[in-house]
Amino acid sequence: MGIHFWEIVPIIAVVLIFFGAKRIPELARSLGKASYEFKKAKEGLQKESSELMQAAEESAAEEDKTNKAEK
Repeated sequence: MGIHFWEIVPIIAVVLIFFGAKRIPELARSLGKASYEFKKAKEGLQKESSELMQAAEESAAEEDKTNKAEK
C-alpha cells in the first residue's frame, strides 16, 4: 500500500494552485532543511540514549562487584 501516480497528480495540482509555481522550489528547500534537522536531532537523541544506557550498565556492573566484595 503506497501512494500511486494517479493519487499524486491531484495533490500536485492542489499544491500548484495554492502556492504557485514560483514558491514550489522554496517550499521544497524548506522541507529538505526541516527533514535534515529532524534526522540530525533524531541521531543526537539516539546517541545520547545509548550513552546513558552504557553508563547505567557500567554503574550496575560496578555495584554488583561492590556487593560481591562485601559478602
